[in-house]
Amino acid sequence: MLRVSGRFTKFAVLGLATTVLSFGQLGRTAEKVAISDAALELHQKSLVFDAHNNLVMQLRKQSLSAESVDLQQDQKTWHTDIPRLKLGGVGAEFFATFVSADAVKKGIAVRETLEQIEQLSKLFQRNADSMEWAGQASDVERLHQAGKVASLIAVEGGNAIQSSLPVLRAYHQAGARCMALTHDDTTEWADAALDKATHKGLAKFGEQVVAEMNRLGMLIDLSHSSEETVKDVLAITKAPVIFSHSAAYKLAPHPRNVSDDVLRLVAENGGVVQINFFAGFLTADTVKAYDKRTKAAAELRKSFKTDEQFKIALTAWLKEHPLPTTSAKDVVNHIDHIVKVAGIDHVGLGSSFDGIVSVPQDLQDVSCFPCLTQEMLDRGYLPEKIQKVLGGNTLRVLREVAGGSTPTQDATPEVTAPTTAASGGE
Repeated sequence: MLRVSGRFTKFAVLGLATTVLSFGQLGRTAEKVAISDAALELHQKSLVFDAHNNLVMQLRKQSLSAESVDLQQDQKTWHTDIPRLKLGGVGAEFFATFVSADAVKKGIAVRETLEQIEQLSKLFQRNADSMEWAGQASDVERLHQAGKVASLIAVEGGNAIQSSLPVLRAYHQAGARCMALTHDDTTEWADAALDKATHKGLAKFGEQVVAEMNRLGMLIDLSHSSEETVKDVLAITKAPVIFSHSAAYKLAPHPRNVSDDVLRLVAENGGVVQINFFAGFLTADTVKAYDKRTKAAAELRKSFKTDEQFKIALTAWLKEHPLPTTSAKDVVNHIDHIVKVAGIDHVGLGSSFDGIVSVPQDLQDVSCFPCLTQEMLDRGYLPEKIQKVLGGNTLRVLREVAGGSTPTQDATPEVTAPTTAASGGE
């Protein structure tokens, strides 16, 4: 029986992974994927580094606390729990915090972000035998060798700093090592891909944010940013960047994906584009289908007053307009394209599990990462190149970004796990 540092065995039945019932996946059952001994053996030697996971979002949606959730048990309606992380051979995860535009308007974005960081810290501490906070690349390597999931914290959306560099530093002090400059909404200092452009890219204060993140050694995440913002950042940053959960625009023309022009700039920068598993970003057909679904849902919402009536109507619409299926092959198509345009050193994985409503049929949750190793082997990727995609490239960027920083006492945690004592909470 093959083992991956205690993470999974060759007898794991990937097809039994939990099916996520959503408007994009209604009625779909998990597909069994045969994983060869060669793929498992390679997977066990590799660091699987997922650059974007939204686990804390599930806690907030259900008003749960870290103390009330047992991650050692199968979380049937989620994509993530410890047993399935082990099945998937996951060695490192960036867990993202998120605040809504409404929270920013109400002035509670900082409080909500710090509360989420604290919840993540408590989750790591409660499950210390399986996962542990990682603040730098050496921690990731150490924890991976110990058979634990190296658990990093990211802030998704620069609106969470409420235009304050001291708040940015506070997040770093609390344990965050990455921040996306925008989410779906344009901030006061950076344009988002899915919102109206008001700055023609990066505003002056945005340049200060980039410089401060370089100084702190925080990864700059450009997923969700407009192409103009991306190009402005790439022109001034002193460190490699990431796109923690995006894909190639050439294959799936969605504003959240990355153009070939930008891919070439990312190669010059030394950065990495981590492929998002959301089905709606993976093919030209799914981009069209999900856009059509979104418009149909908006129209149905106008016609039905209650949530129950709306859900029934949308379910009926989906039966008549089935969404295209996707698979691990589509994810690897994006890997192929980015390798062709930018090179093997500039692509990784960023599932966005627990934050997406529709997943590829053989990538249902965190247990399924070996499917990608199998698919890359089937396409003739050399083992050392597969290891770069699975996690080596993301680890390299984490190391290089921290290597160029100039940390000070106020920017480096003095504890072994992140704390949020300054949040004013309990």
